[in-house]
Amino acid sequence: QVQLVESGGGLVQTGGSLRLSCAASRSIFNSNTMAWYRQAPGNQRELVAAISTGGSTNYVDSVKGRFTISRDNDKNTVYLQMNNLKPEDTAVYYCNARYSSYTWGQGTQVTVSS
Repeated sequence: QVQLVESGGGLVQTGGSLRLSCAASRSIFNSNTMAWYRQAPGNQRELVAAISTGGSTNYVDSVKGRFTISRDNDKNTVYLQMNNLKPEDTAVYYCNARYSSYTWGQGTQVTVSS
């Protein structure tokens, strides 16, 4: 069964850090560029970062220098290290394939207090 399971969210203060994890089914992970997305209340889901099967990365401008996406091909897991968090980073974070669409997981809530 195709699955995406996100974890690692929580409540942190401004300037804090969190590391998100996304465990993906092998059928998704092995052949896809993977990405993290986020959706804040009242907003559309937006792309945050992506990583290709070869490890090339790209980020939305608002997180460059603060977030790092990585992947562990042995564990079929993609990570998002988030440092220097800001209140505007508050959202539900999801992972999915970048150029294909699989059933979305439940996401993980990140809340940054000011």
